[in-house]
Amino acid sequence: MTSTPGTPGSLDPQIAARLKRGPDGLVPAIAQQYDTGEVLMLGWMDDEALHRTLTTGRCTYWSRSRQEYWVKGDTSGHFQYVKSVALDCDADTVLVKVDQVGAACHTGARTCFDADVLPLAQP
Repeated sequence: MTSTPGTPGSLDPQIAARLKRGPDGLVPAIAQQYDTGEVLMLGWMDDEALHRTLTTGRCTYWSRSRQEYWVKGDTSGHFQYVKSVALDCDADTVLVKVDQVGAACHTGARTCFDADVLPLAQP
């Protein structure tokens, strides 16, 4: 399923016209657990990945390192079932609320954001 990000896909033209993509044709996509609000991970989507996510009910991302589409869970068994998809106010970020089965992080952790918490300066 190798392709090039930003290539025309089947995304609704009205949605595609609103998206503000980076120079690489991608938008960040934040995956959040739908019922708890837990932030799980950040992936990247182009028009085709967003189209696939909206139409299949499973999160599809563009791998910048492998240069191909990937569906969360196809190799790991840690699926993301889509509950809702929203654009932020600038239409440059996608929020995908999912029902995460298993770990979201490639390290095996539930979330990508719990292992390296940075210290805050005390006022």
